[in-house]
Amino acid sequence: MSNENAPKTSTHPLYLALRAENIEKFNGLRAMGEKCDLTGANLRDLDLRAADLHNLDLRNAYFRQCDLRGLDLSHCNLEGASIRAAKVSGVLFPEELAPEEIIMSLNYGTRMRYKK
Repeated sequence: MSNENAPKTSTHPLYLALRAENIEKFNGLRAMGEKCDLTGANLRDLDLRAADLHNLDLRNAYFRQCDLRGLDLSHCNLEGASIRAAKVSGVLFPEELAPEEIIMSLNYGTRMRYKK
């Protein structure tokens, strides 16, 4: 029996670049128009501070213990994402996420829900 909410892996070059923390390659591929489905992606333990995540659909992504400091995620879809123990100083979150949702996810790993 598979868990549809379990973090996913991929063989897509964008995902592999992120997993290898090759942010320069990731940003270069994005700049060339490369697209990738990162919904539900397992991005645990990565340093993503310089990654161009602008306008990405990151629903249900798993960011446990990631370094997200200083990122502008305001135009990303983070519904259902989890940021347990991530470094989030200076992160700009989407305004649809209530501060309480962010704190609960940060402290307990809950999936973030957008306010209605």
